Amino acid sequence: MIQPRTPDNAGVAHDRVYRALRTRIMHGEIGPGEALTLRGIGKEYGVSMTPARETVRRLAAEGALFLSSSGRVSTPELTNERIEELATLRALLEPELASRALPRAHFALIERLEAINNGVSQMIARHDATGYIRMNLEFHRTLYLRAQAPAMLAMTETVWLQLGPTMRALYGRLNRTEPPATHRLIISALRAGDEPGLRLAVRTDATKGLRLLKG
Repeated sequence: MIQPRTPDNAGVAHDRVYRALRTRIMHGEIGPGEALTLRGIGKEYGVSMTPARETVRRLAAEGALFLSSSGRVSTPELTNERIEELATLRALLEPELASRALPRAHFALIERLEAINNGVSQMIARHDATGYIRMNLEFHRTLYLRAQAPAMLAMTETVWLQLGPTMRALYGRLNRTEPPATHRLIISALRAGDEPGLRLAVRTDATKGLRLLKG
């Protein structure tokens, strides 16, 4: 027998849909300016309109979705000014997270970052844009978790979320054949305990590609 939907069940459904759709947007699985519908979200995730609506509201509040005055839902198409703003936030937040992680950057962490970077190489070889974005973010998140600064990391992930669809467009312009050279510089700086070098490598990695999207 079908169980009636209770407030708790609705909350669980909303959280599941929110996390799944948030991850898809962050990893660039949905392109910039792509339209979504509540009915389509509900059908894809097997939920009613209420969890779909709450998911859209929550993601819109985070800047991951855009709601027009007519009620149209889409991923944002970022202006040059917005890209510059988000790149500046990355340049402020991520070097600080890396710096705070450095005292805890033991051998196991460096080994893990090298393994993830190999995964980045595999995604590039497969021409898998969303896989590349996912592994690239995992590289950064793995390092930043060692900073033990959850509020700062949450802010950084919100920036990644807003940039997700745009990063998919950026990947097409980069024509990568290997992981970013800055990843190797980050790992080398961690090994050497070089804080200025680490901050510079992270700042460069976070902002260099975004410049290609402007103009």
